[in-house]
Amino acid sequence: MSEFFAMGGYAFYIWGSYGVTFALLGLEVVLLLKRKREAKA
Repeated sequence: MSEFFAMGGYAFYIWGSYGVTFALLGLEVVLLLKRKREAKA
């Protein structure tokens, strides 16, 4: 299991990429909801 999370020495790059991607997707959802709320007002 530890070898899976180590990703052959590239764990920081791989997991960091996943983290940045999901953070940006979350930010996009928040901004879209905010824009929708402002458009209704």
